[in-house]
Amino acid sequence: MIVLHHTPQTRSMRTLWLLNEMDEPFQLRGHAFDKSLRDPEFLSLSPAGRVPALEIDGERMFETGAITQYLCERFSPDRLGRSVGSPDRMAWLVWLHFAETISQHTAALTQQHIALREDAMRSPIVMKLEAARIGKCYDALEARLSTPVENRDYLLTSGFSAVDISVGQAVYMAQFFVKLDKHPSVAEWYERITERESFIKSLPDERTLFTEDFYPPWPMAE
Repeated sequence: MIVLHHTPQTRSMRTLWLLNEMDEPFQLRGHAFDKSLRDPEFLSLSPAGRVPALEIDGERMFETGAITQYLCERFSPDRLGRSVGSPDRMAWLVWLHFAETISQHTAALTQQHIALREDAMRSPIVMKLEAARIGKCYDALEARLSTPVENRDYLLTSGFSAVDISVGQAVYMAQFFVKLDKHPSVAEWYERITERESFIKSLPDERTLFTEDFYPPWPMAE
């Protein structure tokens, strides 16, 4: 049995979306985005006190990239994953881990806008730099998705895969801070992948972390 430890609107949404896309049974255990993630019981699952954590066949996993790669190789090596001999294997690995490049900048902005409660604790320079770095990630996606290649509907030429899920979830989070207005190919791709039932099922029933639709770079919001 697969058990996913999940907090809405965090990286664990990436794993939930992937599991929703797979035809494998799993259980979902919810956690609040609070200090309970530092409890010894949860730290035994994820030593840094972060979600996702995955229990499978008596073993425990953490880190979304590792979880995605393992689940794909075991349950969907050629539909959601790409086998070692696949021409798209190299690109699959690159874009799988590029999701975390986007997420690290989103995490920094989440800390600045949400975790830090007082304006005096926030850094306008950090906010502007991290928002600009997300924009550069969008540039990389735009270059990939606007390349004139036949059937370029997804990040891989061979079609939809787990990398669209991983990067798509990263973009879902990043859009709370940087919109896709200047990246039309990314916007079209994002609309395409988020129409999937597996994505819709991974959305939270209610907002728990991001209570606003958009958090503009401070002090522009003043």
